[in-house]
Amino acid sequence: MTDFKRIFIDTSPFIYYLENNYVYMKPMKKFFETCLNNNIQIVTSAITIEEYLVYPYAIGKIELINNFKQFTEYMNIEIIDINSEIAEYAARIRSRFKYFKAMDSLQIATAVISKCDILFTNDKQLKQEKELPCMTMDDL
Repeated sequence: MTDFKRIFIDTSPFIYYLENNYVYMKPMKKFFETCLNNNIQIVTSAITIEEYLVYPYAIGKIELINNFKQFTEYMNIEIIDINSEIAEYAARIRSRFKYFKAMDSLQIATAVISKCDILFTNDKQLKQEKELPCMTMDDL
């Protein structure tokens, strides 16, 4: 993993770590420590913010919202806004992969446009897109 200098993280790895998922917490902790210790830039998009914050807002857990914000600041996570270039690239992805959701295509497009070396998700379907290497929890 230390071969990469810019890694795009999809929403699910953040959820596993910040909500203490009993299956994935330890590998995610090690993953984030490795990123921090090896100066690997973590990148995500504004979509991750929207997807992550739905549950905390729905259940009224302000501490989860604050934890997410503090974590992204502490880890110096680069958050990319979605623009027309990313949207058009996502449309091209969806034209080739009919079953990809719009949000997933936007995440991949953001990773490619922002020149990330790898996409980290837990959605194995996204490995079909070969423009960018894709890593899932099984790869940790």
